[in-house]
Amino acid sequence: MAGHGEAQPMRATAGGPLRGVAEIPGDKSVSHRALILGALSVGETAITGLLEGQDVLDTGRAMAAFGASVERDGPGAWRVQGVGVGGFREPQDVIDCGNSGTGVRLIMGAAATTDLTATFTGDESLRSRPMGRVTDPLALFGAEARGRRGGRLPITLTGAAEPVPVRYATPVASAQVKSAVLLAGLNAPGETVVIEKEPTRDHTERMLAGFGAEVGVETTAEGRVVTLVGQPELRPQRIAVPRDPSSAAFPVAAALLAPGSEVRVPGIGLNPTRAGLYQTLVEMGAAIEFVDRREEGGEPVADLVVRHGPLAGIEVPPERAASMIDEYPILAALAATAEGRTVMRGVKELRVKESDRIDAMARGLEACGVTVEEGPDWFIVHGRGADGVPGGATVASRLDHRIAMSFLCLGLASRSPVTVDDAGPITTSFPSFVPLMRALGADLAG
Repeated sequence: MAGHGEAQPMRATAGGPLRGVAEIPGDKSVSHRALILGALSVGETAITGLLEGQDVLDTGRAMAAFGASVERDGPGAWRVQGVGVGGFREPQDVIDCGNSGTGVRLIMGAAATTDLTATFTGDESLRSRPMGRVTDPLALFGAEARGRRGGRLPITLTGAAEPVPVRYATPVASAQVKSAVLLAGLNAPGETVVIEKEPTRDHTERMLAGFGAEVGVETTAEGRVVTLVGQPELRPQRIAVPRDPSSAAFPVAAALLAPGSEVRVPGIGLNPTRAGLYQTLVEMGAAIEFVDRREEGGEPVADLVVRHGPLAGIEVPPERAASMIDEYPILAALAATAEGRTVMRGVKELRVKESDRIDAMARGLEACGVTVEEGPDWFIVHGRGADGVPGGATVASRLDHRIAMSFLCLGLASRSPVTVDDAGPITTSFPSFVPLMRALGADLAG
């Protein structure tokens, strides 16, 4: 991540079993949305369990720049005094969203139908990612965006003074695009409609309804159709953020990889639009128990008990990709230790994440002695079985926290240590990753 200083190499070495309880931080997707919708409500929203990584803190600072009061009461406990739908004021300075694609795209959506001008930027990684997929539909409301060639940050957005409602079919399966359009639709008259050919994570729809917006969801011949009635008065809420299933994926994977391990991971959000990895791991034969299934804050939750065991390669259904798009890097690392091939298709979205994650995983796995085939929207990992990955490589993290964490987990099951060239970006999104893993018994040095 640009600006985090000198590279911070880290090495993972296979050792003893992992044991204990992995206390995962709050869900990043829910945390971003809680801050934004809290800022758009009238009154005070109280949030517990908020993820306090840099990405979410940047979103909190952005909401303050737009006029909301955002205050921290203690670890994970925050209060947001909202300004109401359409109440954003014009920021006095550039909005820096750091490394967060979710943050910048959702905030641009929330601002796009208010008569103001704001400039958005981010770190080197975020400035390299395409924003046209969001600014194009926002233009349909009447917003104007000017940025660097290729629709990249920095971007100056002028919100629509007289927004119109939009009916938009998303060209890619992206919860960020859907959410940006729905947030823009809050301050547009009439009904804003988003049509998805493939369902994506539905945290925005769930939370909008919780704040009092009128949201309808139906499945038609066109796909999944989400209808939002514009210009509601959102009511402040008390939000308990569930623990992040994407972050949980790493200690879960490490427990599956390290012989003799047994790890409990409590309170993990298992929203069906986010739980594709866990369904896939069960199909691969992973020893995972789902204990005390319950609902918290409108989201399904369970405790996971994970034990080491053999995995078998499978073909992951392409239609599952949207529910686990962020988890393909760690799945690829697990697939390296499985018996047989693991085939992953319909994953072109991985090409435009914090890095080109297909290429990053393929090159890193090859350096560790694992055969990988790849195409524009697919890749296949040829598993080497338990204790079959040679390792011994230094892998480029490409300023991508998920790439770095995936290879550190793989190092816990490789014959020789695996080093990532820069573990610094992990701090941005999962600051407790290294101490959490070390507390379980992982040998991480750096």
